Amino acid sequence: MRDSPAYLQTSLAAAMALGFRHGRFYRDVSLTCINLLLTYGGGCRANCAFCGLAQCRPGETADKSFIRVEWPLLSTDALMEGIARHRERLKRVCLSMVTHPRAYRDTVKISRNITAATGLPLSALITPTLVPRGGLEELKDAGVGRIGVGLDAASARVFHRTKGRGAGGPHRWERYWEVIQAARDLFGPWTVSCHIIVGIGETDRELVELFMRLKGQQVWAHLFSFYPEPDSAMGRRQRPSLVRWRRLQLARYLLETGQIGAGDLTYNTRGFMSGIGASAQATDRAIGSGLPFITGGCPGEDGALGCTRPFGSYRPGQPFRDFPFMPDSQDISRIKRELRLDRLRANSP
Repeated sequence: MRDSPAYLQTSLAAAMALGFRHGRFYRDVSLTCINLLLTYGGGCRANCAFCGLAQCRPGETADKSFIRVEWPLLSTDALMEGIARHRERLKRVCLSMVTHPRAYRDTVKISRNITAATGLPLSALITPTLVPRGGLEELKDAGVGRIGVGLDAASARVFHRTKGRGAGGPHRWERYWEVIQAARDLFGPWTVSCHIIVGIGETDRELVELFMRLKGQQVWAHLFSFYPEPDSAMGRRQRPSLVRWRRLQLARYLLETGQIGAGDLTYNTRGFMSGIGASAQATDRAIGSGLPFITGGCPGEDGALGCTRPFGSYRPGQPFRDFPFMPDSQDISRIKRELRLDRLRANSP
């Protein structure tokens, strides 16, 4: 594979949606955002402990998976043509950087091409380590309307161990927050999001503190359930339990919508959630809406969810970790069982 910006990877789901791969989506999931990933012959220069693209993970760059799915390699021209063909049923394109010296400059160039070729709303999932002074302004001029940041870790402690120097990587917690704040100031409230992985060594208390910090800055918290990549540094780590995952989804939603505050949550001695002090009516209403449990992603032109990312942290046939559509009544019943609400309510403050 050439070390060239002329090639991009797209998720297997996006390749199917654009007709480059054959297949059928489980439960007729509709993919409306095309996720693109810059790729280089030398691979990503970072070493994030949970990531399938990490330098320390064995294998050739083209053979490595990302969020445990295949990312077919396609030419930029082919992708632009495919997106143009399916433009009417698409809502958004998201272009993701890797840690590579050329990634920022290529992101600007390809963003301009995407905007000109498709006219679709464009998000950029950026690597703050690589963004130069004035870089956010340049991305905005290139057509980027929303910024995503793979913060991933809930605290400086976990960041250092999984993404920073403790993991042999180049990233710094402080630099990430500098860029998050600058992006929020430039693009506006609720146009910036942070990807947060649940299950890489953080406590629930750390996650709640992060949710409140992001809410105070009017930045979205998009949750991902950790799913170990084989042969990565965290390849043998267990996934977070469904009960923990569901409770954090619910807590994030109630906190973000202002129905509870940080003081309404209780924790055990290890810092994991034991109770949510919301009324039974509030929790039942939130759960019944299904909204806490759908995929966290950027909206489309119509304001509805545009980025559904199906099957990124689970497999078809497994329990949905996040739903790429609105959960139906059977899904809601299952979610209620997974939450173990009686225990949450018994330990409410």
